[in-house]
Amino acid sequence: MISAIVFGLISSLHCVGMCGPIAIMLPISRDSQAQKVKQILTYHLGRLSAYSLLGFVFGIFGRGLYLAGLQQQVTIIAGILMIAFVLLPTNKTAKFNILQPFYRLINWVKKSIGVQFKSKSKGALYLIGFFNGFLPCGMVYIALFGALATQSLVLGMLYMLLFGLGTIPLMSLLIYFKNLFSERFRKNIIKYYPIIIVLIGILFIIRGLGLNIPYMSPDTLSLFVRGNSMC
Repeated sequence: MISAIVFGLISSLHCVGMCGPIAIMLPISRDSQAQKVKQILTYHLGRLSAYSLLGFVFGIFGRGLYLAGLQQQVTIIAGILMIAFVLLPTNKTAKFNILQPFYRLINWVKKSIGVQFKSKSKGALYLIGFFNGFLPCGMVYIALFGALATQSLVLGMLYMLLFGLGTIPLMSLLIYFKNLFSERFRKNIIKYYPIIIVLIGILFIIRGLGLNIPYMSPDTLSLFVRGNSMC
């Protein structure tokens, strides 16, 4: 769970680059500071709701893999795929784009965000944050692998909730101090996130190998026994 928060803090650098434009354009109050804080928290609550829902779903998948006895193998494969998609040339990986079947859904999410930006309803900021949480994001995908590895519905949801909480501080600073995060700065940040993905991929492989390293790589028995503690 600590790794979820830490990864969220690290991923917020990527969020500034990818989701920065959405955060900057949020229709929030310019007059009342109290109202502004409330609106920003509402936006974040929407994102946390989306992440928690995704964590719950992937926790179900993780539980199924635990019951099938495949958790360890999946963890190793996930780590290898993370590294492969970073190191392989883009023109090679593009043909294997796993998001292609979901483009219609992604376009619907983008349109829904646009509609909420025009809306004057009290729930608009919550829905902007909620739909924002479903936009394609490499950091979220990696966090979902972490939720999958919890082998639990409850822990999977908690993992993604903590990940989302880790992204809040920097994203909030972006909303308050837009001038500190220029477009050039946000683009430069994006260049470094492949390094983070490779490091996380290596950690996943080490974990899956069951090397009996406390916290980092529990032995094979611990990887499976822990799944019995929660649904």
